[in-house]
Amino acid sequence: MSYLLINAPAKLNLNLSVLQKRLDGFHSIESIFQKISLCDELKIEPTDASGCILSVEGMSLPESNTVTKAYDEFVKATGITTGTYVSLKKRIPGGAGLGGGSSDAAAMLIGLDNMFKTGLSQAKLMQCAENIGSDVPFFVQDCSCALVSGRGEIIRPIAARGDLHFVVVYPDVHSSTKEAYVLVDEWNDKTQGCNKPVLSELEDIYNKQVGKWSFVNDFTKPLTCKYPLIMEALNAIKAEGAGFYDMSGSGSAVFGVFDARESAENAYKKLSSYWKNCYLTEGCR
Repeated sequence: MSYLLINAPAKLNLNLSVLQKRLDGFHSIESIFQKISLCDELKIEPTDASGCILSVEGMSLPESNTVTKAYDEFVKATGITTGTYVSLKKRIPGGAGLGGGSSDAAAMLIGLDNMFKTGLSQAKLMQCAENIGSDVPFFVQDCSCALVSGRGEIIRPIAARGDLHFVVVYPDVHSSTKEAYVLVDEWNDKTQGCNKPVLSELEDIYNKQVGKWSFVNDFTKPLTCKYPLIMEALNAIKAEGAGFYDMSGSGSAVFGVFDARESAENAYKKLSSYWKNCYLTEGCR
């Protein structure tokens, strides 16, 4: 095989509860992750040069990034040191809470395993993924929707719905994950005891009519207070009749869920006329 093409899908956090900080410095979460059809694309090919050479279209990435880290983890796991050239087309906006960097890393791991026919076990792929970042383990799973807990490494796949249509708006606000967790810790200290669904309830809520969803994202209130543009995007999606709407991950992308394709298309046409980064997308099955 001269090269391999692989898609790296974005995800939405339909629910995201942030629990108290753990002794290791990380937070545990209780979330439901849904892959969507908005994807980055990686073209991976072996090269005579050493290491991982990465060319990116659509975004600037630092020299050390999730794709190069995935290459390094693959080398450690397999001992294969063949140089690799990667052409990455970025369609998922960065710093948006859509998991683009994590998905790219998972696609790189899976792509290298397929290209070099190394047959890494799921356990070994998961170990490599955990070493890269908290969201990467979900993306190496062969599932489109899952309950996710711990720091992101405890994953229970659930049946993905095929009737969900999403409009995603990225309001071009960048909040680092570190900043977002500081904000949510401060917010949670002030609002202890607020009702929100627990992990055991999430699958049942997911299977209800979208208008009856009671999901929450603990990042939404503190980030919309700091960044009014995120709230403006949320209100714009609400005004288009979304059955459910919220922010994804630690932000700042927001999404609306529609149970009819036509409704989602109409909302997208309206929203994309004044939001530069707007996406019409489906849930992956």
